[in-house]
Amino acid sequence: MAVSDPTLEVEFDLLRTGARFVIGCDEVGRGALAGPVAVGFAAVDASVLSMPAGLRDSKMLSEPRRELLAPLAVAWATYSAVGLASAAEVDELGIIACLGLAGKRALAELYRQGVDVAGSIVLLDGSDDWLNKALATPLNVVTRIKADRDCGSVAAASVIAKVHRDRLMIAAHDDAPGYGWASNKGYGSAAHLSAIDVLGPTPLHRKSWLKISA
Repeated sequence: MAVSDPTLEVEFDLLRTGARFVIGCDEVGRGALAGPVAVGFAAVDASVLSMPAGLRDSKMLSEPRRELLAPLAVAWATYSAVGLASAAEVDELGIIACLGLAGKRALAELYRQGVDVAGSIVLLDGSDDWLNKALATPLNVVTRIKADRDCGSVAAASVIAKVHRDRLMIAAHDDAPGYGWASNKGYGSAAHLSAIDVLGPTPLHRKSWLKISA
C-alpha cells in the first residue's frame, strides 16, 4: 500500500456546511478470528490544529509508530472514543450488525463527553453505511472510500481504535499465550490456526468464523 499523508480538506468542507463536528470513523478487527471488533471515532471542529506529524491510516504504520501516535491523536482530536462488540456478539449477531453495535457504543461515549452527535457529520471509511443500520434515529453519515488514507480525522480514529484493540489482545495473550495473540492480534496467521487445531477455541474466538475457516 502506497504511503499517503491525510489532510483535513474534507473535514473543513463538511464543517462549512454548518456541522458542529466532523466525526471521523473507522473500524478495526473486522476480519480477525479472535477478539472484539472495534470502532473508533475522532471528532474535530473548526478550531482543530495541524495533525500530529506522521499520522496516517493505521495499516500504513508499524506497531511502534502506532503506539507513539495514538496518544497524540487522542490529544489532537477535540473528542475521541472507541466502542467494542465481543466475539460472542459477532457469533450471535453477525459482523455487520456488530460494527453498528460497536459504533453505537462509541457514539454513546462521545455523547457522554458532550459531543452534539445529532448536529455533527460522521465521516465513515468505506462505501457501506453500517452505522445508521444500528441506530433508531439516523445520523448524518458521509461514506468515503479510502477516508482512512485521505482524511485526518478518520486516520486518527483508525490509529486510536487499532491501538486500543491491540492492547486488549496483548493482555489476552498473557492469559492464553499459546495462540500468539501478542503478535497476530487474533488474525488468522498460520501459527494461530495451528494453535486452534491443537488447543481448541477460547471464549475470545469467533466460533462461527472458525467453522467458515475450516
